Amino acid sequence: MSRRGDNNKCDNKDLLAVRDALEVLNGKWKLQILIAILNGTKRFKEIAKEVAGISDRMLSKELKELEMNELVRRKVIDAFPPIVEYSATPHTKSLHPVVDALKTWGYLHRKKIIGAQSRGF
Repeated sequence: MSRRGDNNKCDNKDLLAVRDALEVLNGKWKLQILIAILNGTKRFKEIAKEVAGISDRMLSKELKELEMNELVRRKVIDAFPPIVEYSATPHTKSLHPVVDALKTWGYLHRKKIIGAQSRGF
């Protein structure tokens, strides 16, 4: 976090950077959408199937916000009916370490909580 060598301290610049990241990635759906797209170019309905529980309206809203933040590229293919594909940008790919860290922590957390519950705590 802090560039002074102490990884446990955050200064105001660090907090601002974290706030910026959370503002872009906030909510229940954005990271799930990005992970689906990081696995390859997808059409709207393919994303909706991968992100269980999201409504079409919410998916549309989230995709627009992700596109505004240059994390999703939207491509319209001239056909009848028009085909719209969503893909990752180079900026999206910079999230790989974040996704990997969250995934690792999620497994550890699940094991800790489920393990504690199975021991009667």
